[in-house]
Amino acid sequence: MKITQAKTLVGTRLHQREDQWITDRYRSVKADIAVVVIETDEGLTGIGEACAYGNPLQIADWVDWYAPSLVGADVDDLGVVPAPTGSAIVHAVGSAHDFAVAGIDCALWDLRGKRAGLPVSRLIDASAAASVDVYASGGVRYDWRGDPRTLIAEVRDHAAAGYSAVKIRLGTYWGWDAVTPERFLRLLDEVRREVGPGLGIAVDGNSRLSRADALTVARGLEERGALWFEEPIAKDDLDGYVELNRSVGLRITGGESFTTLEQFRPWIERGAFDVVQPDAGVCGITELLKIGRFAERAGLELIPHSWHNGLMALANAHAVAALPNASMLEECMVQGPLKWDSLVAGSPVVAGAIGLGDAPGFGVEVIDDLETRFPYIEGHYAVEVYRRDHAA
Repeated sequence: MKITQAKTLVGTRLHQREDQWITDRYRSVKADIAVVVIETDEGLTGIGEACAYGNPLQIADWVDWYAPSLVGADVDDLGVVPAPTGSAIVHAVGSAHDFAVAGIDCALWDLRGKRAGLPVSRLIDASAAASVDVYASGGVRYDWRGDPRTLIAEVRDHAAAGYSAVKIRLGTYWGWDAVTPERFLRLLDEVRREVGPGLGIAVDGNSRLSRADALTVARGLEERGALWFEEPIAKDDLDGYVELNRSVGLRITGGESFTTLEQFRPWIERGAFDVVQPDAGVCGITELLKIGRFAERAGLELIPHSWHNGLMALANAHAVAALPNASMLEECMVQGPLKWDSLVAGSPVVAGAIGLGDAPGFGVEVIDDLETRFPYIEGHYAVEVYRRDHAA
């Protein structure tokens, strides 16, 4: 089967004012999507979502640049697939290349599954799991200057929808309202009292905390039985992660921006993470599987980052189902209608799990009028918010 064309579909869905979400210093005003489409001489088409942080138009430009080298190649020719460079850790500059590579790689996996008549998960491993647990990833709408207890209602709604685990963030920028680790932990206690002991709760630090504050929060989360603490300090502070992980029994996780096994190696070898979190939409399925297998050898778990739309979630789900050390998948809860309305079949998430079924490839198709229904709007997905600092 030969490749005849490679292109990218790009789209945007503006958030209504009530659906905009704010965390740290940034307010999200829209959701973007970038889907790499690879066509073949046998009439089969592969689709793969690239992480739209790289700017969809820049992703499309890289796919166009690589297209002449892809056309005429066999879908099984791994040598024709561009290699990730590790540039995606710098979200503002250079990331579009690796995200485009990830989209190409995922689209080729979808094609291989369709040609074989198998789900991608069973193409990777014939004994792959039939379903994957999903945790609700949100906690980005509560505002310390307003009523932070709105977080309680959000988490309660996720639990009522059948999710067995959720992940929350740290809220708006702590410096604006003199928020302390202790105040955050008190809010978490309120959430726990409301939802009860059965719901798993993880916390994402979004690389915002100092080492000292991260240790305070981590110890508090460990006492409260949290599932994990994700990227609490700067993404490049390897020594800080090693020190933090040695200081607590709580699982420390990270690596969502890494796009190569080489980037993960020192973090794995030095014990910086208990759980690695690559993303098929950031590094591609091929690289994710490599990372997952090396993590397994080191006794680590893999729980992918998956903070965009449904096609990316499904690519990650198929990888999770095929890896013995992967247990669950992230679902972004604030992406809006674009997340699942971009797919013909809509959401496959039922009671906090995705059933992968027997359909070949990823088992889904993108709607025919994606770019018409969701026309792309230039600009960053979030705007920076300015506020004067004052005491809480």
